[in-house]
Amino acid sequence: MEYRKIGNSDLEMSVITFGAWAAGGWMWGSTDRNDAINAIKASYDLGVTSIDTAPIYGQGDSEEIVGDAIKGISRDELQIVTKFGMRWDLAKGDFGFKSKDNDGKDIDIYKYAGRESIIYECEQSLKRLKTDYIDLYQIHWPDKTTPMSETFEAVSRLIDQGKVRYAGVCNFNAEQLKEAGQTLEIISNQIPFSMVNRAVEDKTVPYCIEKNKSVLAYSPMERGLLTGKITKDYKFEAGDHRKGNKFFTAESIEQTNAFLAKIKPLADEKNASLSQLVLRWTIDQPGITIALVGARNAMQSVQNAEAVNVKLTVDEIEFIDFELKNAGF
Repeated sequence: MEYRKIGNSDLEMSVITFGAWAAGGWMWGSTDRNDAINAIKASYDLGVTSIDTAPIYGQGDSEEIVGDAIKGISRDELQIVTKFGMRWDLAKGDFGFKSKDNDGKDIDIYKYAGRESIIYECEQSLKRLKTDYIDLYQIHWPDKTTPMSETFEAVSRLIDQGKVRYAGVCNFNAEQLKEAGQTLEIISNQIPFSMVNRAVEDKTVPYCIEKNKSVLAYSPMERGLLTGKITKDYKFEAGDHRKGNKFFTAESIEQTNAFLAKIKPLADEKNASLSQLVLRWTIDQPGITIALVGARNAMQSVQNAEAVNVKLTVDEIEFIDFELKNAGF
């Protein structure tokens, strides 16, 4: 495994970090708790020491699964990354969207990062994760109803108390990052980035490079699209958020698969899967520090972890970039 320093901190994370959204089941159709725990353990055995989760993933289920999976592992060998600011149990702040929990019950999701809410959320996360500190604590989405100074003063207090080591953000643009940094040092920004979704390359990634903020890229496999296993007639389970998503229209799937067919010979040449080639390309991109990758079972998590063994030359990266451009991405 390879490890990289996060921002100006002394926190190091594995370049392949276990993304535990799907482990929580919510918006992914379902989850198998034992499979998810085994997936986390299998990736740890290959050096994946960093795990990213959030309270909203399964309304606590994902964090509890992570807590169970890391039992018996020395805490100082792990980097636990979680979030705050999305409430399903409190109607306060900026209304996000309507959803259903894992039991099919209707829930309303709010983006809220008020001081008292953050303190409460942190305590709940610590309990579910069965730990006494969080390595990197991130606001999940900007909350336009709360002054940013109030939000990050609360995180600063948690750092002073030893419950949090470092502060990060998710889904922030360059201007929001700058504003957050006026209250507290922000070491990272978790943002969507994949071969077919590169909008953040315009302003956000260059700002992060300039200010030495690490980029934690989420959905680098574009939620499974870049595995090459999604066909235009693919059937999604009930509750799977990908159904109706713009990347999963029949036209988008065909366009993506045509591109993947062009780079598959390179994957074959390296004795790698398409997924591994995609992940290696991702962590080789300028400004991208970490790739957050989900897995439903141990086999998937092992394959993800082994992506670090793929090595790409400058010419090979240029070839992939050329095919991406030709495909319209």
